[in-house]
Amino acid sequence: MQWHNVQQNTEEWEQLRIGKVTASSFGCIMANNGKAFGEPAKRYALQIALEIVTGNKAEFSFSNEHMERGHEQEPIARMLYEELNFTDVTNGGFFDCGDYGDSPDGLIDDDGVIEIKSVTAAIHYATLQRKSFDPAYRWQLIGHLDCAERQWVDFVSYCSDFPKEKQLITHRLNRPDFTSEIIQLRERRSEFINLIGETIKAIS
Repeated sequence: MQWHNVQQNTEEWEQLRIGKVTASSFGCIMANNGKAFGEPAKRYALQIALEIVTGNKAEFSFSNEHMERGHEQEPIARMLYEELNFTDVTNGGFFDCGDYGDSPDGLIDDDGVIEIKSVTAAIHYATLQRKSFDPAYRWQLIGHLDCAERQWVDFVSYCSDFPKEKQLITHRLNRPDFTSEIIQLRERRSEFINLIGETIKAIS
C-alpha cells in the first residue's frame, strides 16, 4: 500500500484512480455477496477494464446536485467536526493498494479516518433516528478500515438545514468490530478483480 498526498477531485487524483476499484464503489461489488455479480457490478467491471486497456478515465462517471452539495459543504462539516472533537483533520489523499484504492475525506492522527456525507434533511433525520451510520455506506466505511489500515473511521452526516447542535452526527466504526466484514470484502474484491481480468480478455 502506498499513500499519495493529493487533493480529491484534482487531475492528479483522477489519474491515480484510473483502472482501480475504489472504496466508494465497494457497495456495488458487495451486493449479492456469495452469489454471482449483478449487472451494476458487471458494468463497473467493464468501466475498470476499459480504463486499464486504454489508460483513460472511462466516461461512466456522473455528477448530480447531491454530489455538488457535498463538494461545497464538506469543508464546513470538516471544520465543525474539528471544533466539536478538538482535533485536526489532515488530507485524506489516496491509498494505492495495487488493483484497488481508497480516498477517505481526511486522516486523524495515526489511527483514524473520516468520511463526510453532506445529505438532505430526510436522510440526516433518518440517521439521527437510527443512532448509527447510514447503511448505504457500510462497505465504503469498512473499505477505509481495510485499505487505509486504520483502527477506526468516523462516519459524519452533515445537514445545514438542521439546528446548529444537530447539524453534525458522528458514528465511529472500530476495526475490531468489523473483522469478519473485512475478510468478506477482501474475498469478494478478489473475485471482482478476476471478473475485471475476464472482461479485459473479452475486449482486448
